Amino acid sequence: MGNVPAISQEGYYSYLMNAFVLVLPILIQRRKIFAVAAIVFLLPCGTGAAEVVRYVPVSRQVVEARLRKYTGDNKQREGTLKEMFTEAGCDDKHLSEDPVKGSKLPNVICFLPGSSDKVIIVGAHFDRVTAGDGVVDNWSGASLLPSLYEAVKLESHRHTYIFIGFTDEEQGEIGSRFYARQMTKEQVAATEAMVNMDTLGLATTKIWISHSDKRLSGALIYVAKQLHTPITGVNVEQIGSTDSEQFGARKIPSITIHSLTQATWNAHILHTSKDRFSAIRLDDYYQTYRLIAAYIAFLD
Repeated sequence: MGNVPAISQEGYYSYLMNAFVLVLPILIQRRKIFAVAAIVFLLPCGTGAAEVVRYVPVSRQVVEARLRKYTGDNKQREGTLKEMFTEAGCDDKHLSEDPVKGSKLPNVICFLPGSSDKVIIVGAHFDRVTAGDGVVDNWSGASLLPSLYEAVKLESHRHTYIFIGFTDEEQGEIGSRFYARQMTKEQVAATEAMVNMDTLGLATTKIWISHSDKRLSGALIYVAKQLHTPITGVNVEQIGSTDSEQFGARKIPSITIHSLTQATWNAHILHTSKDRFSAIRLDDYYQTYRLIAAYIAFLD
């Protein structure tokens, strides 16, 4: 994220919830190796049938270990992100480094095929500015991509998930701009959501409401409520921009998830020497991961 001269807090936008159906209690199922968090929703079909939305989150230890791999310049971070995708199980057939016009570094892309031609894009930029370590902005988002891939890869899904580590967001969203502009009309039509993560872990989960699709925002608020996870709308106006804007320009529904508040902005963490690992609130960070994992499974 760029400079943020003003931040405004907003409420939960309860009117966004009206489009969603009733929910049954959350079910937590324990398996021998991992926990499967399952949310059970009543479908609006009048039959009383219920559908289970499942995701398989990785452990907090894995999430934190990946966050700690922030070191190095942008080239090293790009390589680290690719390695983490490989470790998460994204094989050579589905993992690529796509050249980006105007950048020395590629976008890192992992495809998880679904049973239909519909697409959900999950993205975060891996590049950083020279000041600080760039942990908050934005290794906090980029390092979650492999863990989100793992959260949905074992369960059946309709959508093809495309996880993208964008290059050169700090130089004007070069990676996301190139990717969005190269999309064909057919690819745009097939993409039902773009979920962007930028600057996580400074506090509990926030939505940039004024720059996010209302239905996608409402869905995230809905899932957070079922998980008893705090979430608020915090608009970071005059921020400049973020990667989701490039997809919004193509009329693709998008949402930006972040963690900025007035207090964290006043602390001058972004783009300074204060952007380091110690700035991350690890409890909030892992809670945000769990929420986003449930969310992208719910969107399917």
